[in-house]
Amino acid sequence: MTRKTKLIFTTEQKLDYAKLMINDNYSNQQIMDISGASSSAVSRWRKQYIQELDGITPEGKSALTPDKQRIQELEKQLKRAQRDNEILKKATAFFVRDNHNLN
Repeated sequence: MTRKTKLIFTTEQKLDYAKLMINDNYSNQQIMDISGASSSAVSRWRKQYIQELDGITPEGKSALTPDKQRIQELEKQLKRAQRDNEILKKATAFFVRDNHNLN
């Protein structure tokens, strides 16, 4: 038995398929036929899109909607800035300690 080739979908494609299901009342089966995706993938896209419309930002996976994508991007930037601040605090403490020992 051969395995089915794994299809890779862009975020935009997933969003388009989810919109078809929610806004245009396409069934999961219709999206599976159009896209070639598995039923679990199609169900996941639909569920995630509905959650994002309800204001829930997904954790551990890429957001579908532009607003949630922007939130994820800003959260990453915030984490980097917080990490950089911690490094600077430690470096400052290190240099203050060393300069104190020189006096």
